[in-house]
Amino acid sequence: MPSTSNRPLDGPTHHSAIIPSKRGSFDVFSSHRQFGSHPHGPETKRPRASGPSAPGASIMSKALGKRPAVGNLTKPSRSPFEPNNGAKKLIVTRLRTTPRADNLEHYYEKRRNELADALAAIFKQQQPQQPLETLYRGVEDICRHGAARELFEALRAQCESYLNGALQRAIMADGGSSNIDMLRAVHKYWVIWNAQSTTIRAVFSYLDRSFLLNNKDFQQINDMAIALFRKMAFVSIQPSSSGPGARSLAGMCDLIDYDRRGDSRFDPILLRDSVSMLHVLGIYGKSFEPRFLKASSAYMHAFAEELSAASLKSYISACEGLLAREDYRCNAFNFDSTTKRQLLDAAHLILINNYSEKLLDSGSIGKILDDNSVESMKALYDLLRLSSLQKRLRGPWEDYIKNTGSAIVNDTSRADEVVVRLLEFRKALDIMVRDAFQKDDDFAHGLRQAFDSFINDKKIMASRSTGTSRVGEMIAKYIDMLLRGGLKTLPASLLSDVQDRVDAEKSGQASTGDEDAELDRQLDKALELFRFIEGKSVFEAFYKQDLARRLLMGRSASADAERSMLAKLKSECGSDFTRNLEQMFKDQQIARDEMVSYKAWREGNSRTKSKLDLNVSILSAAAWPTYPETQLILPEEVADEIKDFGDYYVKKHTGRRLTWKDSLAHCVVKASFNRGPKELLVSAYQAVVLTLFNYTDDPLSYQQIAEGSGLSGQDLDRTLQSLACGKVRVITKNPKGKDVNPTDTFVVNKGFSDPKVRIKINQIQLKETKQENQETHERVARDRQFETQAAIVRIMKSRKTMTHSNLVAEVINQTKKRGAVDTSEIKKNIEKLIEKDYLEREGSSYTYLA
Repeated sequence: MPSTSNRPLDGPTHHSAIIPSKRGSFDVFSSHRQFGSHPHGPETKRPRASGPSAPGASIMSKALGKRPAVGNLTKPSRSPFEPNNGAKKLIVTRLRTTPRADNLEHYYEKRRNELADALAAIFKQQQPQQPLETLYRGVEDICRHGAARELFEALRAQCESYLNGALQRAIMADGGSSNIDMLRAVHKYWVIWNAQSTTIRAVFSYLDRSFLLNNKDFQQINDMAIALFRKMAFVSIQPSSSGPGARSLAGMCDLIDYDRRGDSRFDPILLRDSVSMLHVLGIYGKSFEPRFLKASSAYMHAFAEELSAASLKSYISACEGLLAREDYRCNAFNFDSTTKRQLLDAAHLILINNYSEKLLDSGSIGKILDDNSVESMKALYDLLRLSSLQKRLRGPWEDYIKNTGSAIVNDTSRADEVVVRLLEFRKALDIMVRDAFQKDDDFAHGLRQAFDSFINDKKIMASRSTGTSRVGEMIAKYIDMLLRGGLKTLPASLLSDVQDRVDAEKSGQASTGDEDAELDRQLDKALELFRFIEGKSVFEAFYKQDLARRLLMGRSASADAERSMLAKLKSECGSDFTRNLEQMFKDQQIARDEMVSYKAWREGNSRTKSKLDLNVSILSAAAWPTYPETQLILPEEVADEIKDFGDYYVKKHTGRRLTWKDSLAHCVVKASFNRGPKELLVSAYQAVVLTLFNYTDDPLSYQQIAEGSGLSGQDLDRTLQSLACGKVRVITKNPKGKDVNPTDTFVVNKGFSDPKVRIKINQIQLKETKQENQETHERVARDRQFETQAAIVRIMKSRKTMTHSNLVAEVINQTKKRGAVDTSEIKKNIEKLIEKDYLEREGSSYTYLA
C-alpha cells in the first residue's frame, strides 16, 4: 500500500479517513483545520469528500499547503460510486493528529507581518506586495486562531498613527494661508483616506463580519475610519482655533459669502463636496450649522440695513431675490432641511418682521399700485405671508383705493370720464387681487368696502345744491354709451384679457371672444359700480331719460343687449324699479301695431298716398320722462299728416287725448346742393329751420327764423349752432363764430359737400343740456323729500306717538331700499310736516294729528 510523503507543512496538518458503510457505500468526513484555542471551541469546516487520489491530487494539495492523502486499497480499484462493488476499507498511514506549535506561531507571525506591510503600502498609496486574496486569507486565519481583538487593535493603532502623522502633515503642508485652501486640502485628503479605507475594509472584511459586526465594544472598520479622520481633523474645534477643522469650516462660510456677493472665487463643487464630507463625518449639525447660521444672520442684518433707505419696490425685489438664492443654495448644496428652515426663519425675521413698517407704508404701497406693478405687489404679499403679516396689508390697500377713488370722482375737469376711469381703476384692482393676492377674499372684501365708502361719501359726490349723488348719473350715462355704440365706444383697457376669457368659460358663460358676450360682460362691470350706490333714484331718472332717447330715435346698438340690461336691473332692484322701463318697451310695440293699423285704415278709406312716411310713437305719460311743450310751426304738409293721424286715433280710442312732443321727433330731409343731392338726418327743430330757406334765397336773420319756426331762446340757439357751427355746416352764419347771437344772419351753404349721401346732423338730440341735467337732479331731490315725508306720515299714523330718535331710525329703515337719507334731511321734513299740521311736537316726542 503506498504511503504519503513525509514533507513538513507550514500550515495546519490535514488528515482524513473513509469508513465503509453497512450497505457498501462510503460515509465521507472532512478533516479539520486547527487554529488553536477559540472562545467557542474548535471550528469545523464544511465536509469535503475524499476518495482515490486523482493524478493531480498531490499537486493540488501542495498548492493548498496540505498533505496529500494516498489510499491503500485491499481490492482492485473500482469506482467509489458503484454500490456494493467499491473498496471496503481505506487506510491512511502515518497521520499527524496534532500540529507543530513552532510551525503555527511562525505562520501567524508571518501573516501579521504581511498585513502590516500591506497597510504601510496602502498608506503610501501603493499596491501591497501580497495579493489581496492572500491577505484576506491571512486575516481569516488569524481571526479563527482567536486573535481577532489583537488584530483590530493593531489595525486601529496603525491607522491612527498614519492619520495623526503623515496625513496630518500633508494636510497642513497643502493648507496654504487661506481658509479655502485649507478646506480644499482637507477635502483632498479625505477623498484619499476614503479610497485607502475602502481597500482596508476589503482586506479586513472577515474581521468586520465575524468579530466587529457582533461586538458592541468595537467600531466596524468603516466607522473607525470616519471617527479617526474626524478626530484628527475636526476634534476640539474652537472658534479661535487654527487647526485644519476650524479653518475648513471657516472656508466653507467664506465660499458661501463669495456666492452671496457674486465673487468669482466661489467654487460650487468644493462647497457641495465639503457639505457631503461633513455629513459623513457627522459634524454638520454640531460644528458647521451654528457657524453658518451666525454668519448668515450677520450678512442679512447688513443687507437689510443697506437697503433700508431704498424705495419699497427696490427693497421688495432685493429681498425676493435674496430669499430665492438662499433657498436654491440650500437645495443645490445638500444642506439639511433643518438648516434651511432655520435660515429662512431668520431671514423672515430680519428682512420682514424687523422692517414691517417700511413694507406696510401706505405711501410706498400707493406708488406701487399707481404703477400697476403686479409683480412687486405679488412679491410684497408673498414676503408678508412668510411671516403671517399679509392681513396687515389690507389697511394700506383700502386707504389707497379710497384716496384714489375720491380723486377720480372729484376731478371736475374730466367729469365725463368718471365711470370709465373708475372701471379702469376697478379692473386694475381686480387683476391685482387675482394675480398678486392669489384671490384672497380679505382683499376682495376690502376692495368692495373701499368702493362703497368713497362712492357714497356725500362730501365728495354732492351735486351742486340738490344734495343728490352724481355717481348714479355717470353710471347711467356710461351704460347709455355702451347700449348706443357697443364695444367700439370702449377704451381697449376695459376689454377682457385672456385670463378673463378663461374664467368666463370655466364659469359656464359664453366666450368673451364673442362680441355680444363681451358687451354683456361690460354691462355687468358697470352694474358692479351701480351696486355700491345707496340712493338709486338718480340712476333711475337718468337711465329712463337715456332709454327714452334710444327707443324713440332708434339708436340702440342691440335689442338683445337692451332686454338683457332690463333683466339685470330687475334682478338687482326688483320689479318696482323696472315697471316703468318695461312699460316703455311695451309702448314701442303698441306704437308699431298702431301705425300698421293706421296705414291700413288710410288704404281702406281710399286716402291719397302721402309723400311723407309718418311714424308716431304713442307714449304712456306716467311711464315716460316729462318733456317741455313747444309751439313748433311745422310745414303745412307735415301738420296735415299729423292732424289726420290725430283724428284717426281720437275716433278709435274714445276719451284719450294726444299731446305732441316735438323735442325728440326726427326726420330725413332731402337737400339739393351745387355738388349733388344729400339726405340729411335731422331733428324736427332742425328740419323746420331748414325748410324756411325753401321760400327765399336771401339771408334770414335770427329774428326771422325765430318767428318762422316758433323756436326761441336756448332751443333756437342750439339748433342754429348745430347747423351752422358744427362739423356739418349746411348753412353759414354771418359773422363767423362758434356762438350764435340775435344779430346774426344765416344763408344756405350751396357749396356744401360730403362723401356720404346720408348725413347725420341730429346728434344734438342725444346730448343733455346743463339745464336739463340740473332739473333732473332737482326733480329727484323733490321726489326724495316726498318719499321721506310719506314714510314719516305712514309711521306716525300707525304709532300715533314716537320719540325723535325712534322716528328717525324707523324712517331710515323704511327708506333704505331707495337709498340712505341723512338725519338732517329727515329732521327738515319733520319740520315741514309740523308746519302742515300733520305732526305736533311735545317735548322730545311727536304726536300724529288725524
